[in-house]
Amino acid sequence: MNAGYGLSVRWSLQEAPADVAQQLRDYVIGTSMARFMFLDGLASKTWRMVEGSWFEGSYVFAEAVHRDDFERDFRAEAEESAGSQIIGSAPVSIERFEVVAIAEGPEGFRRGPGPGRA
Repeated sequence: MNAGYGLSVRWSLQEAPADVAQQLRDYVIGTSMARFMFLDGLASKTWRMVEGSWFEGSYVFAEAVHRDDFERDFRAEAEESAGSQIIGSAPVSIERFEVVAIAEGPEGFRRGPGPGRA
């Protein structure tokens, strides 16, 4: 048994507008976080970014059926998704992965913005 069923969705930022990083931060914190806090079967979602290079949503679902349903629905709308609209292009990669294990350290997880200019 694995710890979860993962899906990553990555966009390239190489051709994106100059202010895209802040637009993405604002969108994630102002809109997207609330949407995913109540998604059926979702254990966690992490938004990752390397400015000027890539932006990614990394999802972990408790059961494969929830991941598979989300992936199917997302693929159908990927080009029109909010991330694609902000970035100006569709994802370059949508990839399933296995979550072998999760170790939560003494600091635990916190909700909310990271160290970027949010």
